[in-house]
Amino acid sequence: MAATDFKDYYAILGVSKTASVDEIKKAFRKLARKYHPDMNPGNAQAEAKFKEVSEAYEVLGDTDKRKKYDQFGQYWRQADGAAGAAGWPPGGGNVDFGGFDFSQFSSFDDFINALLGRVGGPGAGRARPGGSSYNYRNPRSTSTSGFGGFEDFASGFGGDRTAAAGTSADRESSITLTFSEAFQGTQKRLNLGTEAIDVRIPPGAKPGTRIRVRGKGLVNSYNQQRGDLYLKVEIQPHSFFQFEGDNLVCEVPVAPDEAVLGATIEIPTPDGTVKMNVPAGIRSGQTLRLRGKGWKTAKGDRTDQLVRIAIAPPKDLNSTEKDLYEKIRNARHYNPRSHLQSVRL
Repeated sequence: MAATDFKDYYAILGVSKTASVDEIKKAFRKLARKYHPDMNPGNAQAEAKFKEVSEAYEVLGDTDKRKKYDQFGQYWRQADGAAGAAGWPPGGGNVDFGGFDFSQFSSFDDFINALLGRVGGPGAGRARPGGSSYNYRNPRSTSTSGFGGFEDFASGFGGDRTAAAGTSADRESSITLTFSEAFQGTQKRLNLGTEAIDVRIPPGAKPGTRIRVRGKGLVNSYNQQRGDLYLKVEIQPHSFFQFEGDNLVCEVPVAPDEAVLGATIEIPTPDGTVKMNVPAGIRSGQTLRLRGKGWKTAKGDRTDQLVRIAIAPPKDLNSTEKDLYEKIRNARHYNPRSHLQSVRL
């Protein structure tokens, strides 16, 4: 290598010649993320910078190569006896690259795929020379990898059908049900990419319920085992019923005369209409309870249905009704605001 071709790897990584191994690793991770082609699509300068940063860490991240680089400068490769930068693994053979075993990868692209938690990229799943297959190293393992902690941004990349080693192969999705489907239970067909599965939803699913479907998650690239699929239940709003804790709640209007005199009225429930007694003198906003008429539970029983009363005065009165209400007003001795007379600031 000519002197004019010499690259100052310390300057490229932005570290001093006395930088520790951890400082070098930290600098590389920061720059690798900044200049990686996936973060800079179509940017040739960023791609070239990424290769330069990677080359710098290839040398400074390895204790032996760094010693030769510090001692021999631009002639370190000749001193190292390596085949050149194009060889793989870097430096040839099974190299301990800052604690990271490159011998499991067939190319630098494969190493970057594992580094970013990606699958299906160049070389993914490809057999190494000699016919043996390899698996990605757990990126979170700080005891065996120089890249523990790199997953903070690597998780943003990757295919949607395979999980990188060290990450969970379980996955979560949402499924939307009607009130009827959730109450009665149902069976849904879901499309998982190229795979269609039938999922049984048990009766009594509520918003936030998680349903586990075994063996339908992602494929772990390390052991080729599939994780589980978790379906988070969402329920479409209903025009009458709502949830209040484990119970159902509804609002039922009553006429003024029903509120004053009491009445027997019909109330819709999830499995039919029932009659309910409204006590005389009930006030708007009071709640009555229908025991055992609420939501289904996993034990097979029912919660309660809470009926919130709303007194609904008529908007359009015929002449007879208006005359009677006027007579009631004239004869009424009850003042619902009498307690307000003593209110003061």
